[in-house]
Formats: sequence, structure tokens, C-alpha cells
Amino acid sequence: MTLSPIDRTRLEKAAIDNGFDRELVADGHWLAYASTQCPLRIWICTSANAGLLVGLSRQNVARALDEHGTPIDDPLPIGAVGGRFVTDIHALHRLLRRAFQLSKTLPDELLHAFQRQTASLPKTTEAERLVVQRVGQDLFRQGLLDFWEGRCAVTGLTVPELLRASHIKPWADCDTDAERLDVFNGLLLAPHLDAAFDRGFITIDDAGTVIVSDSLDLVSRSLLGLDRPLWVHRLADPHRAFLTWHRERVFRGSRAAVGVVP
Repeated sequence: MTLSPIDRTRLEKAAIDNGFDRELVADGHWLAYASTQCPLRIWICTSANAGLLVGLSRQNVARALDEHGTPIDDPLPIGAVGGRFVTDIHALHRLLRRAFQLSKTLPDELLHAFQRQTASLPKTTEAERLVVQRVGQDLFRQGLLDFWEGRCAVTGLTVPELLRASHIKPWADCDTDAERLDVFNGLLLAPHLDAAFDRGFITIDDAGTVIVSDSLDLVSRSLLGLDRPLWVHRLADPHRAFLTWHRERVFRGSRAAVGVVP
């Protein structure tokens, strides 16, 4: 379909507003964009079904966009490996923003950023190694803020200053930097949940349900808001291997579903 000047302007604005600030050569009726901040390329065009089509250059990002639009079977432009259909310009903005956030973290973007930023840093003394670690932890926190869209994975709290980047498998226990900086090895949590998770008073099962340890008494559960059902939103398959490690190595003793009196 031929784009009108108004449609072209609206699609271009959606791309730029959501991080895709490099216009590429169009592919037929598909407008094409890239970003100076992430490796993802996108293609956008109007649909005969009165909606909008988006092509994506990375399969892992396309697969993680289940909450945004529907998959498309239409022929995609060269370079696109997945695509989504959305109904209107507002849905397009949401999809592009989420695609941009995901492409900055999946699958190894945090590791690559860490390697670039620390390549020239000395790592001989303990103080120097701590500086390098600080770089990694800052990148990890920003990655979790992007992945969880600035919300606590359990409560939905949206105050960045209060949110904690909680490793599922702690930094010191990871075998490689790839594990330490894997966005799926982390949960963005409110402070009280971060502390309880870090100390093994709570864990997460494979369905995303928050599980509380029997070692935490009922009064403490109530004070912490752990006496009601809680669960992690947007839990993905790669989280589950790390959560198994947490349940086996960190969680304290027997388990009881949150909100259920043992």
C-alpha cells in the first residue's frame, strides 16, 4: 500500500520517539529504521486490514512481544525474521518501545556492553576489580529496569529509586560474566522483597508464584505483606533455570505458598 504523507510522518514519529533514530532505505512499502542505542532493525507499513505491520530483525525480540499485537504471516521485508500486527498508532508506540527495551538486553547485550566498557580498565588489584564489578552491576540494574519496564516484578511499584536489581543466582556464585549479566538472572523488586529473596525467606516457583519459607513467622509475613497470594508477572522460560538454583541453594527449608498457613 502506498503511504500518504500524513501516514509516513506518523510512522516515522513512532519510530524516532521510541529509540529508532536512524532511517534506512525503504523496502518497497516498508519504512525501515535502526537505532544508535540497540542492534534491532524494524520495518513498518500499513495493513490492508486497517492496522499496522511491524517487521523485526531479531527472533528473540519478536518472540518476547506476545503482549503486543499478533504474529503475522504476511511476506516480510528482507532482513526481518518475525513480525507483528497492531491495530492502531498507539499500539504501535507501545510495541516499538517494548522492542527497543528488549533489544538492549537480549540475549547478550549487557555482556557486550560490559566488555566494551571494561576492556581498558585495569583488573590487577582488589580495588580495580571492584570498579569493574561496579560497572557490571550498574549495567545489570539498567538492563532490569528496561526488561521490567521500571516496575517491580511482583508489586508493580514504579519508583526507580526504590527498586532493587536482585540477582537470582548471586554475582559471586556465577561462573562467568555471561551469567552475571544475563537479564534472565535477575528480578526487579521492591526493597522488602529483594531482601527477603536475597536471604532465602521467599522464592519463586516455575509458575511465577511467590513461595514463602516456613522459617518466616506469621506476624513477620503480615508485616511484610507476604500473607497474601503474590506472583511474578512476565516470567520467561530462561528465568526458570536460575530460579531452580535459587530454590535449591538459597531458599530456607520447606515451602508453603504465600497466603496459605502451613
